[in-house]
Amino acid sequence: MIARITGKLIQKLPNVIIVDVNGVGYELTVPLSTFYVLGDVGSVVGLNVHTHVREDALLLYGFSTDQEKRLFLMLISVSGIGPRLAITILSGLGTEELIQAIRLGDLPRLVAIPGVGKKTAERLVVELKDKVTSLAVTQASPQSTAGIAQSGAGMRDDVVSALVNLGYVKAVAEKAVGSAVRENADADFTTVLKLSLRMLSK
Repeated sequence: MIARITGKLIQKLPNVIIVDVNGVGYELTVPLSTFYVLGDVGSVVGLNVHTHVREDALLLYGFSTDQEKRLFLMLISVSGIGPRLAITILSGLGTEELIQAIRLGDLPRLVAIPGVGKKTAERLVVELKDKVTSLAVTQASPQSTAGIAQSGAGMRDDVVSALVNLGYVKAVAEKAVGSAVRENADADFTTVLKLSLRMLSK
């Protein structure tokens, strides 16, 4: 089982990256919280990894911190939440925001995440409220300004695409991205994505 990977980042997209380790490219699914702090393509990265084995595939999930990985493992322990939805949940809210929402039983905030209905949100609170307390005091993920150097219409389309991949309706995603760009016309891909997600989680 693969628990950690260190190598050269050769592809970087929201939620999916490829890391070259001694000539072998490993594809990892990552939450946006990890995507935000990764360096540019060509840089060396080290990620904590969860190996998920299915009958038809062996999937790798990467995390920038131990806190993220532990929270991911807690999420997939909840009935009805698989790895893909867990990544969406971690992408929909920042790690500390998610922990706080679960601890406080903030159902409206949890339900705002694509794929999380009221019953799932209730299960999250009931099953994880006490468990996430141990994570709340863990140091939060370091912030980074590294991102995709992109601007203009192409950047907007890429942000909308990333949000749609996370489960948001395209029209809703476009509206949020438009508002984010109006708020900060000079923002790069990562900043617009963060602003859009913040608006969508309200």
